[in-house]
Amino acid sequence: MKVFISADIEGTAGITVWDEARKGHAAYEEFREYMTDELVAACEGAKAAGAKEVLVKDAHSTGRNLILSKLPAYVTIVRDWSGHPDMMMFGIDDSFSAALYTGYHNKAGTDTNPLAHTLTGTVSRLLINGEVASEYTLNALCAARYGVPSVFLSGDAGMCAEAKLLVPRIGTVATSEGFGPATRSLTPKASVAAIRAGVEEALSRDLKSCLPKLADSFELVVEYTNPHEAYRVSWYPGVEHPAPRTLRFRASDFFEIQRAIRFIV
Repeated sequence: MKVFISADIEGTAGITVWDEARKGHAAYEEFREYMTDELVAACEGAKAAGAKEVLVKDAHSTGRNLILSKLPAYVTIVRDWSGHPDMMMFGIDDSFSAALYTGYHNKAGTDTNPLAHTLTGTVSRLLINGEVASEYTLNALCAARYGVPSVFLSGDAGMCAEAKLLVPRIGTVATSEGFGPATRSLTPKASVAAIRAGVEEALSRDLKSCLPKLADSFELVVEYTNPHEAYRVSWYPGVEHPAPRTLRFRASDFFEIQRAIRFIV
């Protein structure tokens, strides 16, 4: 069994303010360690469930956050950004048995995580076929393009609930819950234990039941916080600009949606 893990940070247990997620700030070093510990717990759970290979994509900000010396020897890691439209899922292919997500956060405009956003701060809403999408939505559909089921996610409670709307049988661990700018969170030790156990359990079930069905066609709508951003990227081929802050793009292949997002978001 081969397992792919996409690791973010804003859904890590305890994280509450942006300085804790941004390289160069004093608080970042502490939460970088917690991000790494949660990722390692997922790797250990995968190995206990029978995984022979684990590929990790460091999927936050610079793509260079995880503390490499803490990673098990059986793990390989993708760091930084290649420019490929798979973005946070770069490295996945149809040889993987399952995709996992650690440290994930809810979508822009939600109040379940003080750091909720979708890809960048310039996006107020991103919709796929009329449904407001999170980064997880995009990434689970990316995995589905390769026939890879999304079987586990850890992150804020709102994100866990959202994940189950797309993949009802996905295993989740809620690391925290947002209350305006505040959070109520598991301790790092409790989060690590829950993630390890949750991943092992998720990978021991019927994986195919966690494969979302791809639609026959897709409509991407991006609503920006600033009309200047929408105008600047409205020149991407095939993009419509129906309102000052809104762009629309349609395609039959989800990869074309990913490619558009890569250049307009």
